[in-house]
Amino acid sequence: MHKKVETVIRKILHVLEFLIAVLTLIVLVGMLAQEVYRMFTDTGYFDSLNTFLHNILTIVVGLEFVRMLVDMTPANTLEVLIVAISRNVILNHDDPITILVCVVCIAGLFATRHFLIPKKELKMEMSEVD
Repeated sequence: MHKKVETVIRKILHVLEFLIAVLTLIVLVGMLAQEVYRMFTDTGYFDSLNTFLHNILTIVVGLEFVRMLVDMTPANTLEVLIVAISRNVILNHDDPITILVCVVCIAGLFATRHFLIPKKELKMEMSEVD
């Protein structure tokens, strides 16, 4: 009986995670449509490349987050972190120490992915993308 309840709870949680991922995806598609509309209607939109990069990279991080919610694996989680830190390095023009720390963090995440995640899991993810 205890196993059945645990199985039902896991299924409910999986469905809720999927629903959150779908809702997030819908919001991101709406944001992307809004950005495309603003690109064509606002004549000064590209004057501030920083605003454009901020909005587009926010959408990219959101899409990676949706992918992580749909398929919760350590590799997907690391990819979300890599994309989020990369976005921070690109958009924030902080002092050199902060940039260096972010680059070291990205290198550490790549090393973690390379050495700690089984090759079989990475191959499985790559075959799903194709």
